[in-house]
Amino acid sequence: MTDDRERADAVYSALLERAGERWVQPRKERTARLLELMDDPQKTYRVVHLTGTNGKTSTARMIESLLRAHGLRTGLFTSPHLERFTERIMIDGEPIADAAVADAWEEVEPFVGIVDAELEAAGDAPLTFFELLTVLAFVACADAPIDVLVLEVGMGGSWDSTNTADGDVAVFTPIDLDHADRLGDTIAKIAEVKAGIIKDGAAVVSSRQTPEAEAVLRRVAAERGASIAFEGQDFALVEQRLAVGGQQITVRGLAGQYSEEYLPLYGEHQGFNAALAIAAVESLIGGAQHAIVGDVLAEGLQGATSPGRLQLLGIAPTVVVDAAHNPHGARALAAALKDSFDFDEWGLVLGVLGDKDASGIVETLLPSVEHVFATAPDSDRASDPDAIADLVERAGGRATVHPTLADAADAAREWAASAERRAVIIAGSVVLAGEAISLAADEDWKSGWRA
Repeated sequence: MTDDRERADAVYSALLERAGERWVQPRKERTARLLELMDDPQKTYRVVHLTGTNGKTSTARMIESLLRAHGLRTGLFTSPHLERFTERIMIDGEPIADAAVADAWEEVEPFVGIVDAELEAAGDAPLTFFELLTVLAFVACADAPIDVLVLEVGMGGSWDSTNTADGDVAVFTPIDLDHADRLGDTIAKIAEVKAGIIKDGAAVVSSRQTPEAEAVLRRVAAERGASIAFEGQDFALVEQRLAVGGQQITVRGLAGQYSEEYLPLYGEHQGFNAALAIAAVESLIGGAQHAIVGDVLAEGLQGATSPGRLQLLGIAPTVVVDAAHNPHGARALAAALKDSFDFDEWGLVLGVLGDKDASGIVETLLPSVEHVFATAPDSDRASDPDAIADLVERAGGRATVHPTLADAADAAREWAASAERRAVIIAGSVVLAGEAISLAADEDWKSGWRA
């Protein structure tokens, strides 16, 4: 009998035969058609839908943890994964079981051929990797079953395949320039696409936005008859201070004041993400009239994790990993290196995918680091490490080139171990972050440097 892990890996292999995750068309109709044939499983639970440029996954994980602390059975759909694709579909805080994902695929697969045939007859391309993964997640969550799905957009909003779900709450993290070739070359255009997740009568909560983005979100919310609340105006991170392993935060929510709560995550930006998550959960459980009970809030925040986001991987020397795959994420990382840690010098292991703004990432991070160890994520879309090193040197920094992450990490850890008050940050790509997490576990970086 084939074991469950083999069955699940076979599902992933079948998905990988499809047009890749980056291949998207501005339409959601074909995903909706497949779901219609399956009696719309995404309508069997409530939905919190998230979009934005950065912070989506961290915020989604906090929302999910807070909802689980309320005693609700939760689903969480995020992307991309760090180590294994089952991480993308979480049921009650754990990656979906291999058997569950394989069983869900057995339900989905017979209908895929029907939709593919319809698409072929219409001269359209077959269903893609991400479209099918979205449907798989919806079906698996319905089978679990769950009470609430916390759902992260793949790209954009209005035409993303996740937008076949009707979000009771629409959550917007900061909107910045990213995927300009797909979403638009101004923040206002990008905000217009992302605002497509706002459904009639929904509750909308948003991070502080630029005036252009805020104007778009307010207009679309009004058109949809949706309520809208902005960080800084309707709720706020009032105070944060460093604590062992994270920070203490005070948040003014939509329904109450939450003082001196412990959040086991580093970085000022995570405090703002937590405030947004609290407002989203308040909106789902009853809005401005229902504050989150103290013990429930404490349990939810303390249970929050954010793998690949300022995650500690090694000690002696300290090694931290952060995806930081665009300039906005790099700005948050640079601030965190200064505010959340106490080291004199940072070495940066940097690997970036070719469709990302490598120059912007380098310019943002370079003032915070002493030496860049340029490398490449394990992806056919990776930027050449020599090109990354050239960017660093043109910007006035020091760089060495290393063909693989293992080589770069060895060099960086040796550099950090050779002097006091040095540490290493690995950043630039979610793919690289996943590699780093695996490598750190395999080599036991938490036992210290061994030459």
